[in-house]
Amino acid sequence: MFPQQFQGETVTRYLITGGAGFIGSHLVTKLLAAGDSVIVLDDLSTGRHDNLRDHAGNTSLEFVLGSILNESLVDDAARRVDVVLHLAAAVGVNLIVERPLESLATNIKGSEIVLEKCHKYGRKVLVTSTSEIYGKNTSDALSEEDDRILGSPLKTRWSYSEAKAIEEVLAHAYWRQKGLPTVIVRLFNTVGPGQVGNYGMVVPRLVQQALNNETLQVFGDGSQTRCFCHVDDVTDALISVVSAPELEGQVFNVGGRDEISILRLAERIIELIGSSSDIEFVPYDRAYETGFEDMQRRRPDISKIHAAVGWTPTKDLDSIIGDVAKDLNSRTHL
Repeated sequence: MFPQQFQGETVTRYLITGGAGFIGSHLVTKLLAAGDSVIVLDDLSTGRHDNLRDHAGNTSLEFVLGSILNESLVDDAARRVDVVLHLAAAVGVNLIVERPLESLATNIKGSEIVLEKCHKYGRKVLVTSTSEIYGKNTSDALSEEDDRILGSPLKTRWSYSEAKAIEEVLAHAYWRQKGLPTVIVRLFNTVGPGQVGNYGMVVPRLVQQALNNETLQVFGDGSQTRCFCHVDDVTDALISVVSAPELEGQVFNVGGRDEISILRLAERIIELIGSSSDIEFVPYDRAYETGFEDMQRRRPDISKIHAAVGWTPTKDLDSIIGDVAKDLNSRTHL
């Protein structure tokens, strides 16, 4: 039975796997500000302890250094909380292409451990999935029920999509077969302060290049389109969804509404920053690996989450770029 505390009042104890990462650390900030307590479990493989520096000394935050592959650590943390926000994953195109085995282990075996421990203690769990699920589907607006269209399983590019699909299947099966209260969110391109370009994240990478007046590298011909959503909007969505018990067993898209090509994104970044940068087109084979396949279009249908909890993005692309630029500037002057 799920704790009475969650059913009637404010959730006070969260476990955030991957809580030192980009999105996870923003969740930590919001939950602590709301008076909740948080345990962060993170191995710092892609997360950074620096992301939690503003909460140093806060007794409502506990940091546990370790992997979700460590069953005893996950067991102990899940035992001591009310709700689990499962964000830990091997993310970023670069990491997926370069280290597919790590991606598969973390995203499949690690998620199975998290789900099993949540079931053991009856903890509600929100599982963060990805728009990568849809693969090469270029529908006008991707809905939660749309088909997956993927390339060859021999292309490491698609290993992340496959792993996250299995993770979704596991979460849904735990709900259907074992009654575990789960909810799944598919995150589209999420951007904001604290994100770095090390793992193929396009906006901070291009913004940093523009700030340095370096050539902006656009992969492919730049015609591929994306919809970007501010991390503040995304974390609001996650908290709203996990707080609604009637949404258990469901999946929701979370992403921006405004579609833009990567070439136009680069041009807009140059305009807003006032950079003297040029733009260079870099073939995918050079950027990643031979035969790399990208998704030409990735636009979410977010009508389901809007109908369920009233969520809609509030920040436009210009404000997103501005926040990223301000954050990157502040880091260079630390």
